[in-house]
This record gives sequence, C-alpha cells and structure tokens, in this order.
Amino acid sequence: MSEPVHDVLGVGIGPFNLGLAALLDGVEAALDAVFLERDAEFHWHEGMLLDGATLEVPFLADLVTLADPTNPYSYLNYLRETGRIYEFYFYETFQTPRKEYDDYLRWVTDRLDSCQFSREVTAVRWDDDADQFVVTTRDPRTDERDEYRARNLSLGIGSRPQVPEPLQGHPDSDVFHTARYRHRRDRVLDAESVTVVGSGQSAAEVFQDLLQRQADHDYRLDWLTRSDGFFPMEYSKLGLQHFTPEYERYVYDLPQGRKDELIPDQDILYKGVDPGTSAEIYDLLYRRSIGDREPDVGLFAMTEVGDIEALDDTYALDCHQWQAEESFVHESEVVVLGTGYERPVPEFLDPLAERINWDDRGRFEVLADHRLDVDVAGDVFLQNAELHTHGVGVPDLGLGCDRNATFVNRLLGETRYPEDTDTVFQDFAVEQFLNHAPGASRRGPEQPPKPTQQ
Repeated sequence: MSEPVHDVLGVGIGPFNLGLAALLDGVEAALDAVFLERDAEFHWHEGMLLDGATLEVPFLADLVTLADPTNPYSYLNYLRETGRIYEFYFYETFQTPRKEYDDYLRWVTDRLDSCQFSREVTAVRWDDDADQFVVTTRDPRTDERDEYRARNLSLGIGSRPQVPEPLQGHPDSDVFHTARYRHRRDRVLDAESVTVVGSGQSAAEVFQDLLQRQADHDYRLDWLTRSDGFFPMEYSKLGLQHFTPEYERYVYDLPQGRKDELIPDQDILYKGVDPGTSAEIYDLLYRRSIGDREPDVGLFAMTEVGDIEALDDTYALDCHQWQAEESFVHESEVVVLGTGYERPVPEFLDPLAERINWDDRGRFEVLADHRLDVDVAGDVFLQNAELHTHGVGVPDLGLGCDRNATFVNRLLGETRYPEDTDTVFQDFAVEQFLNHAPGASRRGPEQPPKPTQQ
C-alpha cells in the first residue's frame, strides 16, 4: 500500500499553523492536511505563562474568527464548550489571559486529527519526478525515521530565544532568557540580587512578577535596557491600523532597501511595553514608596550590556550608557535576559536551498501572498518568517488568520474565505488616497509643487 500524498504538510504546530489546520478542517473533504511537531505535546511559550499576563491582542484574534466567525474552533466556542462563556461575559474585557489562550490552543489541538506530535522534521527535498515534497522525520523518543510526501508545505517553526554571543556561556540557572523564566523562578527568588535586561513586553512582565514577589523574598531588583526608555507599545486605535492587510500590502510594495530602513524604526508598534503592564509597575512602585520608603529597585535606560563575566558568587555586567558615553560595571547574582527572538533558516531546508530564491542578505525572497519564492511546482507557505518583506504585522495573531485564509483559498483554487481589502479608515499608499479623496490628483513629473501659503 503506497503512502498518502498530502495536499499540504505543516512543519511546526504553533498558533499560525494551528490556525491553518483549523480552517482546513472545515474543508477536509477536499484537502488532505497533516501538521508535524517535534515536541511530544503542544507547548506555547510555557516559560512566560505568568499569572495576570494577557495577550496584547483582543480575543477576536483567535485562530479562525477574523476569517470565519462561525467556525467551531473559535475562542467563543471554546468558552461555550468548556462552560466558561458567562464567566468571560462578566470578565468584561477584550484581552485574553495568556494562560487561557494556551488552554484554548490545547483544546483546538486535541480536536484536530491532522496534528501529529513527536515528529521532528530533519530534511525537506523536492522530487522532480513526482512533483512532490519529500519530508524526512525522526521520533525524538525512539529515533525512528519516517517519510512523508506532500504537494505543498507550510513552515510554522516559529522563533527561538536570542542571546547575544558575549552574554552566553554561563550556567542557565543563573543567566537565562525570559522564555525560561517560569521554570527558573524558584532559583531567582532565592537570589540576593536580580537584574532584568531588555525593554520589551517579556522583560516588563518578568520585572513586574519579581517586583510583586520582592517583599516576600528581599532581593535587590534592577532593570536595564539599551532603549531610550521604558516606553509603552503603540496601542491607539489609529496606530493599530498598521496591523492590517492594507498596511502589509503597502510595505510589501516598497523597495527592499526602504523596508530595511523602515522596519527597525517601528519597534514601538510591537516591541514596547503594554500600557497596562507599565501602569501596574508604576502603581506598585508608588505604593512601595509611601512613608518615605525607598524601594530596593533600579530602572536604568539607554544602557547596553556588552558582556557578562562570572565572579565568585555573582556576575559582573559590563554596561555602557550610550547617550552620556559612560561605562560602568553592575553586579547581580541572577540575570534574566529579555533579548528578543530570532528566526534562523532551519537546517532541514538545506536539501532545498538551491531551489529557494534568496535576497542579497541571505534572506528568503517572498511573494506578495506570503509564499516562499521557490523554483518548484509546489507552494511553500511562510508563517512568521517574512517580517523583512511584509513588515511589523507578520507576527500579529490577527493577521495570521488573514494569511491562513489566503493559503486555504490558494489550496482550494477558490475563495472559500473572504480576503479583506478595505478594513481601515486611513490610507497608506498614494493610489488609495487618490481613489478616496476627490480633491487629490497626481502631479506630473515635470510639474513643480504648488507653493505653500504663509
């Protein structure tokens, strides 16, 4: 009996590929899909599932709702099926507790037969004779090897914690990434001094958690960041319109050089601190200072940690305040690194490398509809590996649903799910504005601009 040839094979089971699996489940009679995950069970940012932490997006940005509100894998149906819909009703907030979002993802995973675990993908190649991808896997528990065939792929392998090389090489019980914080917290609470490095949401949540527990454990707590300050993430209603299909299309059409200049300057759109978290940290510091008390806490921005050196019982952080151009050494028994994430090209793509088109910086060339530009007949759908071509909305959970709707429609060869084109009140491209503004028109290349009135 020959092995089945799947219409699409997903590598990695995180929110984006899981969303694709959920949308495909409603059309499973037409398409055969399988999704493979290296881990033995579903995990989603386990080390940061802290009490009180919430998603930065509304619950409507679940796996399916923005494409199909009637889908049985919606967050609201999860609440209905688990008997929590009235509790959520009286919760009266759009934001979802992160622990409950994790539970929701597990609930969906348990209901999808297309999800298979303990399947680590080790190689992907293209079979020209059969016009199929050949995917080799191993079971991490038994080392058993297997082979899958598929006409199309969806790469949803996610990101991995990034620690700059000068900060590496220390015991991971003492110096570790925020992604491991919850698993290392008992060790942290026993320390005499703790330093959090970084200014994003993860660093803020770790700092907040440690600040709340400080009174019971009596450690010194410091927070250092090389950013200009501990600034909030953009969360205004007009600012959030950058996380829309329109803005993605606008960014995609820009020259790559302009995108490479633009995207790093947009950190405040997706790398800052949630305003609610910032407010809670300040309020806690304020309460701790009542009665002329001085919290045993330090917050210092504009400071880059260039190196970490092990001492007898602590670690020496080589710090540089780049604005004043002053350097100093800061000692801490434990260091928690909120130094972000990276998305390296996975090694299992090596057999396919010569068929992939790369840009001049060794990154994926990507088509407008989020497909990898690859010289084979099959499609490779990218899930959160195309920020450099499509902009800051790529990691957004709500836009992941829009992206998956496009993938499903392409697989089916028909518009099963709507592809939204006019979702916000503002325009990003000149052509859009000209279409909407009766008093605007293009100026010819030889026509000088009109003088402004003084």
